[in-house]
Amino acid sequence: MRVFESRAARRRFVVAAVVVVTAVVGLWLFVRAYLPMLADGVALRRFVDGYGVLAPLVFVALQAIQVVVAPIPGQVTAFASGYLFGSVRGTIYSLVGVTIGSAVAFWLSRRYGRPFVASVVRDDLLARFDAFVAEAGTVSLFVIFLVPGLPDDVLCFVGGLTDIDLPKLVAISFVGRLPAYVLVNVSGSGLASGDLRLAAVTLLVLLVGSAWGVLNRERLLTYFE
Repeated sequence: MRVFESRAARRRFVVAAVVVVTAVVGLWLFVRAYLPMLADGVALRRFVDGYGVLAPLVFVALQAIQVVVAPIPGQVTAFASGYLFGSVRGTIYSLVGVTIGSAVAFWLSRRYGRPFVASVVRDDLLARFDAFVAEAGTVSLFVIFLVPGLPDDVLCFVGGLTDIDLPKLVAISFVGRLPAYVLVNVSGSGLASGDLRLAAVTLLVLLVGSAWGVLNRERLLTYFE
């Protein structure tokens, strides 16, 4: 399986990478110019720590909610957790939140069935993942959670329609997401501490993986079917 087997695929990857990098740099420059406190990682962490246990609890709740109701990739909020809480605590809070949210999504889809899933997942995505989930085993589900850039939140809802035990589904989602969440939290922490090289390298690795996952989504799903 070659990554970029056509000129069009290579061009789409370059365009996506340029757009993402430009957006990140533009946002950072805007924050430094108009919201300087947000650009000072040390000061912002002191401010957040002033809220004690409430700050991590609020973040965990937000991370859980975004899995169920918000179309925001979990890695985006995970970057914020690394920036706010550091790489270790940020990774823990991110994974706790996203695991709770995934468990809720699995339970909701199993409790209320396909009509509920159809009400929260776009028809095209539901149709595509229906075919995948019907044929895929636990290893295939793990790979989809592992590869960044794939709509793993959708898989939480569709996966709940399978006969796989809920604890096993939650464990698969947790372990599969772990590498990407470690990377993105390390990147956010590096930015907050001023280690721009660490932040850039880890973020670049994640962005490349995400771009590859997006460009090869159909091929991956078909392969693991």
